[in-house]
Amino acid sequence: MKPHRILILAALALVASCGSKEDAERSAAESPTPEEILAATPETHGSMVSSVELTTPLNQDWVAKGKAIYEMKCLACHKTDGTKLVGPGWKGVTQRRKPEWIMNMILNVDTMLETDEEAQKLLEQCLVRMPNQNLSKQEAREVLEFMRSNDAEP
Repeated sequence: MKPHRILILAALALVASCGSKEDAERSAAESPTPEEILAATPETHGSMVSSVELTTPLNQDWVAKGKAIYEMKCLACHKTDGTKLVGPGWKGVTQRRKPEWIMNMILNVDTMLETDEEAQKLLEQCLVRMPNQNLSKQEAREVLEFMRSNDAEP
């Protein structure tokens, strides 16, 4: 049993000694700073959307991607007709709401429910807070494009 332990200790010592001090210093020097990591991280939520540039005609690629996101993350609570499921139906939403409001509701649902009177009224009707889906701004824009196509916008 003792020779077995010695062999294990020797193997561990060999593995631990393989890296050099220069390798460790070089690795630390090449590691990105927290600021670089934040700059490279795509923005998802937290900042309010102040303007949305709509496409005419609809961007069909975004419509398809938005539909896929809807089917994966929204379908359980929202119908594409006007029927309320858990959340309100989507039919006509792009005629009732500004694109910025829709984008902010998708990306910043907690802030909207705390500060927006219309969002608070919807919460009173539905009785369930919409969970944050952690979508990027681009994904939210694709969902908006799908909503526009659902409302038969050009």
